[in-house]
Amino acid sequence: MDVVLNSDVKGLGKKGEKVSVSEGYARNFLFPRKLASEINAQLISELKNKESSEKFKADEELKAAKANAQKINGQTVALKAKGGANGKLFGSITAKEIAVEVNKKFNITADKRKIIVDDIKAFGTYNAQVKLHPKVTADFKVQVTEL
Repeated sequence: MDVVLNSDVKGLGKKGEKVSVSEGYARNFLFPRKLASEINAQLISELKNKESSEKFKADEELKAAKANAQKINGQTVALKAKGGANGKLFGSITAKEIAVEVNKKFNITADKRKIIVDDIKAFGTYNAQVKLHPKVTADFKVQVTEL
C-alpha cells in the first residue's frame, strides 16, 4: 500500500515522502497515530505543488546568491585597527568584523560563520571568501590599515 508520511517515521522516511508499506502496518500503526495518509488524487497534487514551490524557492535563492557574488567578486573591504610600531595589530581582525563591513558595503546579509579568511594579525591585504550559497562563493580582499 502506498502512503504519504505526515511526520518523520524512524526507519521509514521523512515527512511528505511517498512510501510503500504493508497494508497491516498502515492500518494498525500509521493511520491510528496519524503518521501517514492514504494516497489519493488530492494528496498527489498537493505533493507536486509543494515540490514545485520548493524548487522555485531554491532557484530564486541561487539566483540571488549569484547576483550578490558578482557584486562582491574582486572588491576590497577596508578595515581600520590599532597596531604597534612593528606593523602588528593589537589583537586580530575577526570574521565578525569582516561580516559587518561586507554587509554594510554591499548591502547583503553575510553570516560571520560563512566567511573564510586566514588569521589577520598584521596590517596588509588578505584574500577572503564568503559562502553565499552551498554552490556559490565569492572572493574578495580585506585591507587592514592603521587607525
